[in-house]
Amino acid sequence: MKLFDDLKWRGLIKDITSDELENKLNEGGMTFYIGTDPTADSMHLGHLSSFLISKRLADKGHHPILLIGGATGRIGDPRPTTEREMKSVEEIEKNIKGLTKQAKELFGFEVVNNYDWSKNINFMDFLRDYGKYFSINYMLDKDIIKRRLETGITYTEFSYMIMQALDFLHLFENKNCTLQVAGSDQWGNITAGVDLIRKKTGKEVYAFTMPLVTDTTGKKFGKSEGNALWLDKEKTSSYEIYQFLINAEDEKVIDYLKVFTFLSKEEIEEIERKHKEEPHLRFAQKELAKGVITFLHGKEEYEKAEKISESLFKGNIKDLDIKDILVGFKDVPHFERKEETILIELLVENKIASSKREARELIEAGAISINGDIIKDENYNITKKIALDGKIIVIRKGKKKYFLINFT
Repeated sequence: MKLFDDLKWRGLIKDITSDELENKLNEGGMTFYIGTDPTADSMHLGHLSSFLISKRLADKGHHPILLIGGATGRIGDPRPTTEREMKSVEEIEKNIKGLTKQAKELFGFEVVNNYDWSKNINFMDFLRDYGKYFSINYMLDKDIIKRRLETGITYTEFSYMIMQALDFLHLFENKNCTLQVAGSDQWGNITAGVDLIRKKTGKEVYAFTMPLVTDTTGKKFGKSEGNALWLDKEKTSSYEIYQFLINAEDEKVIDYLKVFTFLSKEEIEEIERKHKEEPHLRFAQKELAKGVITFLHGKEEYEKAEKISESLFKGNIKDLDIKDILVGFKDVPHFERKEETILIELLVENKIASSKREARELIEAGAISINGDIIKDENYNITKKIALDGKIIVIRKGKKKYFLINFT
């Protein structure tokens, strides 16, 4: 399958600036860029679909440039509702280092920082060399600007599209970059760059956008409980990503396989067939988790995440080491304890049971397990001796509710 057709089949093309781009993408040899502002020191899962485009194009003979917005990050891309909070220069610099390191490690492509060519442009030159090419009417017609007119938009935010257009012009003149790729929310900004290059140089360049990846409710993919799932495994573990992906909606999981993996059309269609036959096995979700985590963190991390998940699901706590347990139970209730006690007192004191009566009923029914073993003795001693590694006791109530006791 040709590159353009493959991108269309995967749902990765929303808008293009010219029909000529189809042939150019199929032929290979274009230098293109995709960028992100340093709002954090790691990309998150929502970024991944966009940045995987760079690898898809590189594999077909195009040359990618990954741009970190050290300059645009100081300004802030206009949001649909309110102005972004301005970050300190120190935080921006820290984020740039983190993103640059991550981009090079994950993709191995050329990384540039737009602060390098923006920092020496003074205000007069900015107005003379770039501002004069943008009419107010043109800028007001951009969708993101329209949406902010009622609530108000600052001159700083209003200038953002000119700065992004300046990036495209700089990369065109200095690196022969003729294509920009971005998420669909950046359409106004990237077409501003296409127009600036045409007006200043008379040359034609190109751009296309990708649809934003969402769940069935329209919520952006890669958000868990309002928190980003970071690509840096020190910020978000492979197990956490595994749990997020293994719970992907059946209605969307095939779309996610197309976007987030390099599996072929034939392979994905076979996965879809198996998934429809036995959706309860979550075969498609497992393939999604395998593809994403292996790409981000490696095969070993994927296998570890899978092992933690399977062991916790079956209640096989003893199959895991302390580090795996702490990763797997990061979000369950934690309690600290210094003194020894008995099981029934522990359950009531930590509100695992509402009363001694309920605690006894749970214990007698075999609904309480300690470190994977069902305990039916209400006077069972809870001591450091039974703690895993002398530190952690894992309590399971019923089939799914876990609690961690940390002996200090």
